[in-house]
Amino acid sequence: MPTEVVDAIPPVVLTGLALGAVFTAFAAGLFLVGERLFPNRSPGGERTYSSEDRRRVEIREYLQRIGERFAEDHPIAGESVEFYLPERDVAVTFDAHAFFRIQNATDTYPILVEHEMPGSHLGRRLPFEVPEVGPDPMDFQERTRLAFEALGLPTTADRDEIKSAYRERVKEVHPDHGGDEESFRRVQEAYVTAKEHAD
Repeated sequence: MPTEVVDAIPPVVLTGLALGAVFTAFAAGLFLVGERLFPNRSPGGERTYSSEDRRRVEIREYLQRIGERFAEDHPIAGESVEFYLPERDVAVTFDAHAFFRIQNATDTYPILVEHEMPGSHLGRRLPFEVPEVGPDPMDFQERTRLAFEALGLPTTADRDEIKSAYRERVKEVHPDHGGDEESFRRVQEAYVTAKEHAD
């Protein structure tokens, strides 16, 4: 830049530009550090678990407790719903678009489950009478103990130990490696519970 142009810019503007550059670099560095400390995906590329996974576990357990048959990830009207109750023709989905498409294109009764809704509250939305069920027979401590046991770890294990044990167990129970869907699902649920405990 020619000297005359730099001299024409007031010092306050130059100071503001310099401070803006410093704060921009600081914010970018902060995001990079945050991404390394709290990644969305694990380094191995395996799927991370979310509140949706937790809700799936809760809804699955609730439907089992009320004795209702269901299919998971069932296709209806070009959409895949999280749970389908074949004897009642009821679809349970977490996706609003799927909910409206099913509602408008089929006779299936759709239920939209929001992110905050606990699985046990599904009974209020079902279009049929459901049996009263008491509190979950397995309390949080027992569920946590069983989760760590399923991974072969003590309850004092940290996140890295949990992730490592999960990877080893998945190799043993994954359907592509000779395991079965139920064992694979149990290991996934154990991983979610153990990870929540470690957090």
